[in-house]
Amino acid sequence: MKGTELLADAFDRIHGVVHEVVEGLDAERLDARIDPGANSITWLVWHLTRIQDDHVADAAGWEQVWNAQGYDERFALSLPAGATGYGHTARQAAAVRVASGDLLLEYFDAVHAQTGRFLRELTAADLDRVVDERWDPPVTLGVRLVSVIGDDLQHAGQAAYVRGVLEREH
Repeated sequence: MKGTELLADAFDRIHGVVHEVVEGLDAERLDARIDPGANSITWLVWHLTRIQDDHVADAAGWEQVWNAQGYDERFALSLPAGATGYGHTARQAAAVRVASGDLLLEYFDAVHAQTGRFLRELTAADLDRVVDERWDPPVTLGVRLVSVIGDDLQHAGQAAYVRGVLEREH
């Protein structure tokens, strides 16, 4: 198996978890917080999607799906234009809400599709390309993609946990 195929498999696993978490929940459940400082499923899925969108688009030299496909306007969040959720306070996280899970999954699926297109174009040698020199050692594309996968899986798992807690309440 090629390294790019392994990365694609990992992103596909994230896709499966996100759909399992979001499907069948109404906006009230998606936006619910299990305590005042906790993140909602909406915020967790939006954030993991924004990070994937931001990092993959940057590495590919493409425009983010968030802007290119008008999701910034469709979500109409009261946050700065380029917000990804990184460093959000509990109050900022609470401001990320959706009318339904359909929009959340639509954005996630569009980002997942763009990530897939990018991965299909990569060669093994591309994974060694330095994409961020602010770190020591500099970050390669392969390391950046593994970082996104790790972050996304953590947040997808957190969203699954929140769903489980919410389901036990009823």
